[in-house]
Amino acid sequence: MAMMTFPPAVSYGALRLRSRYLLSPLAGFTNMPFRRIVHEIGGVGLTTTDLVNARALLFQSPKTLELIETCEVESPFAVQIFGSDVGTMCEAAKLLEARGVDSIDINMGCPVRRIVANGSGASMMCRPDETLSLIRAIVEAVRIPVTVKMRLGWDATQLTAPFFAREFEQAGIAAVAIHGRTREQGFSGFVDRDGIRRVVDAVERIPIIGNGDVRTVADAEVMLRETGCHGVSIGRGALANPWIFRQLVEWETTGSFGPAGTFDDRLALMQRQFRYLAKRRGVESAIIGFRKMAHWYLKAMHVRAKLRHEFQLIRNPDGLDRYFEKLAAEGPVNGNRTGELPEMHIPVPSGPVERW
Repeated sequence: MAMMTFPPAVSYGALRLRSRYLLSPLAGFTNMPFRRIVHEIGGVGLTTTDLVNARALLFQSPKTLELIETCEVESPFAVQIFGSDVGTMCEAAKLLEARGVDSIDINMGCPVRRIVANGSGASMMCRPDETLSLIRAIVEAVRIPVTVKMRLGWDATQLTAPFFAREFEQAGIAAVAIHGRTREQGFSGFVDRDGIRRVVDAVERIPIIGNGDVRTVADAEVMLRETGCHGVSIGRGALANPWIFRQLVEWETTGSFGPAGTFDDRLALMQRQFRYLAKRRGVESAIIGFRKMAHWYLKAMHVRAKLRHEFQLIRNPDGLDRYFEKLAAEGPVNGNRTGELPEMHIPVPSGPVERW
């Protein structure tokens, strides 16, 4: 990789982040146990919750309250909310501020049909006047930094992100994270780094956080160099490699970085994350709730397909204990237990975005 000149440290208003490398919100994955282990490994600048329904938050829905739970090691900590009603979004923001949240992120990027159908997520990019009024109201409602996560636009004919970023800066938004695809693309094709560069060029002082297709240190280097963005937000790349934030900080500070976790490291981390979830939900509920995350761990650990599938069939603590014993005894199909493992292929949602 070429030598990099790094931008200044990233701050959201008065909130200085620990690094320029952020964990992206991922529905169903970036719950408190995962955010906690990422912080414990080190290097992450800011962690953000799964997207939270503002209305459900005001109704104190137990599932929603679980989404915004945090812990001592998670600092700073942001909650991402979605919704289209001004009053509801402002009240949700005030509630989060009262709970001690460090920053609030507004979701303007989610392409999923059930989110955009009620006027939230990426569909907010189709109603600029309403969206700007909503953003101004939220910024005025709280004293903590408010940020926005959005896409380049609704489709290739409406690349409105530079316009929105400029207007958001004027409205008092503290930072913008930009996923370099349109809503129409979903996760298909490639991230448009030139499009992210245009967003960077559209603002005067707020940090722009680049997002999309960053799975390795080399990918982050390309994102920073080609877009001029101030930070990088990583989602699926962190599921495959929770050590990536530590690697990135090592690379920025020393020019080199250590390997990601070995098979044995990943097995220990998987068990630790499971224990954190079990403490919150109880073991039997945690077994079911951990299935999606276990798939990522086991794939990255190069466990054979049949044994990976067996995790999905576990029903009770005894079965879980037997599974971990079998997993520890068998080890990876490729590589070895204590050396570097081959990188895994990182899947993304596929098919027409309208059907998600």
